[in-house]
Amino acid sequence: MAFLMQNDTRFGLDKKTQLPGPVQLDSGVAFAPVDFAYETYGTLNADKSNAILICHALTGDQYVASNHPVTGKAGWWTRMVGPGKPIDPARHCIISINVLGSCMGSSGPASIDPVTGAPYAMGFPVITIADMVRAQALLLNHLGIETLEAVVGGSMGGMQALSWAALYPERVRSAVIIASTARHSAQNIAFHEVGRQAIMADPSWNNGAYYGHEAPAAGLAVARMAAHITYLSEAGLTEKFGRRLQNRDAKSFGFDADFQVESYLRHQGLSFVDRFDANSYLYITRAMDYFDLAEPHDGVLAKAFSGTKTRFCLISFDSDWLYPTAESRRIVHALNAAGAAASFVELSSPFGHDAFLLEAPEMNRIVDGFLRAGESR
Repeated sequence: MAFLMQNDTRFGLDKKTQLPGPVQLDSGVAFAPVDFAYETYGTLNADKSNAILICHALTGDQYVASNHPVTGKAGWWTRMVGPGKPIDPARHCIISINVLGSCMGSSGPASIDPVTGAPYAMGFPVITIADMVRAQALLLNHLGIETLEAVVGGSMGGMQALSWAALYPERVRSAVIIASTARHSAQNIAFHEVGRQAIMADPSWNNGAYYGHEAPAAGLAVARMAAHITYLSEAGLTEKFGRRLQNRDAKSFGFDADFQVESYLRHQGLSFVDRFDANSYLYITRAMDYFDLAEPHDGVLAKAFSGTKTRFCLISFDSDWLYPTAESRRIVHALNAAGAAASFVELSSPFGHDAFLLEAPEMNRIVDGFLRAGESR
């Protein structure tokens, strides 16, 4: 059993390990062995009470607060995680794990199947959000962490945080759920299906068997473009781009990127294919679509939290139409019905769903206050 007890002061330790497993998946498959790629920040204290697990969103990864090795860009949540930030390595032992099914080092479709010696591709088992959490629990067991001070996540990360509280309530003292939901709506599923069809319509997809050959970059780029629209808001797009043309002097009257917003979306799509795997996109979006925390509890969400002692903090944004405030309210009502300790706030932002990744001082103050209140208990 490994312990994160070393007095290593480097900020952001990139780690990989393979565990024999298995992880028992919702599909009935006992998946093994299991590869994990993860980062740690800070040091686990003597009584192992200061561990915080940060769960990433669909296209995120373990590089929450350190430079991404492919893009060279700063971590995706440096506004929340780091020295002097609400989640501070001086106070917390922070762990961020690349989810099962992803493509940044944890087991996924691009990983090598030990039976065949080739990438799993579409032979990788179907996964769910709960499966991702079970895999994370396996790694935390290996690291000697029995109880989490908090599990924190936005978007799909919030789904994982909710699942942690439902599956392992005795292991989670606090949960922070930001811009998330307890189930995917028909609209959410529909947008994901457009992206999946774009990938599968790309001739290079080849039924998922494209490893070692040309990847379905065009399809994946379109999928990213379609999804990225849902992360924004009309007000944010209007403020940032309006109907401004790339060339203010003339229209091309063709299908080049005349409008600035077109150029922006194309850039998002093209840059995405450099760091993400198309098959992983298929698997993870499907896992999100399957997500319905109430389903295993007779459709009653409150039953998922029955008897929980976990403290909950939920944050939504008024311009988020992907996971609107009504979704967070539904979770809060269920927590109240279960007798759980829950706080909730809706914040105002013009930036839509992506607001949780951007500069949001109010969100930081709320998360900081909530975590500090838990530390004093």
